Amino acid sequence: MHKTQKDKPFYFLVTGAFILSLFVVGLGAYTRLTDAGLGCPDWPGCYGFLSVPQTQAELQTAQAAYPETPIEPIKAWNEMIHRYIAGSLGLLILAIAVMAWCREGRPKLLPSLLLMAVCFQALLGMWTVTMQLMPVVVMGHLLGGFTTVSLLWLLRLRIQPKPLFYHHGFTPNLSLSPKYLISLRTLAIAALLIVIGQIALGGWTAANYAAVVCTQLPICEGDWQGDFQASAFELIQPPHSSYEYGVLDYAQRVSIHVAHRIGAMIASVSVLMLAVLLWLKPPLRCYSLWLIAFLSLQVTLGVINVVASLPLSVAVTHNLVGLLLLIALVTTCYRLVCDCRCSLEMKYFASESSTHG
Repeated sequence: MHKTQKDKPFYFLVTGAFILSLFVVGLGAYTRLTDAGLGCPDWPGCYGFLSVPQTQAELQTAQAAYPETPIEPIKAWNEMIHRYIAGSLGLLILAIAVMAWCREGRPKLLPSLLLMAVCFQALLGMWTVTMQLMPVVVMGHLLGGFTTVSLLWLLRLRIQPKPLFYHHGFTPNLSLSPKYLISLRTLAIAALLIVIGQIALGGWTAANYAAVVCTQLPICEGDWQGDFQASAFELIQPPHSSYEYGVLDYAQRVSIHVAHRIGAMIASVSVLMLAVLLWLKPPLRCYSLWLIAFLSLQVTLGVINVVASLPLSVAVTHNLVGLLLLIALVTTCYRLVCDCRCSLEMKYFASESSTHG
């Protein structure tokens, strides 16, 4: 029996942190989409206070300290609630790392990576404010959040008391040849990398306020090919006093939007190819179903965003479903890696047995 099978408190802590991380990503998307990223002009407080200034004296002090920044309480609260919950997640991840290193048998690498990721994520959160929503920082903050969730999920898979893949008497796919499993694993990893690239494109689209520049489907209206601007993808943009509401021109935003749509097509094809191959193998069909379900929902939400001009609830859900699709791919890759390892080990032991038999 694996040592983690008796380590339920650690498992429940990781599970709680994972659930909280989903809320943090959702709140981050809501904060960004309500233009509350600069709801507080400083960090980690708000107008020099630990909370949003409320009394008349606090409001006067805040306005005197930041005379060029009007106080908008709703946006400020959106930003601060996100910070409070993100900070709570950071403390949970710190506890996970400490617990992992204080007891033999617990994984060490993933908790360490998580702690580094959440520390860097905090820096990105600070830079988001101090650098006035610089797009590369905003995109990095989004990717950092997705990375944190994925690492927590991987850690949960690693330590769950009863392995996910062996419920109800299920065993690894030893009936499949190692060569086939390796090919399937390679395709799954490729699909995962493509989806990560598409998520980055989505973050770049949002950070540059390019989500609603195209209103036609399936490709943008006008001569988008002739107007395509490679400069739209330069990560380091010219300095501005603020990047709120975007600083790129119309042609550059169209270029970003179109690239995001083309990326969505490529990502959809790669995920569908993987889902079809998984469906052909009955033990792996559940992964195929999850991939198809999340992909279909994500494409539908993307279309609604264009047709309905980015409704807030749909846009937030689009972020979360993209995250769920990423988690489904991470789970599939993890499963296939485990199966490949088991299959190769069984092949090796069978070869050794025949040699010494």
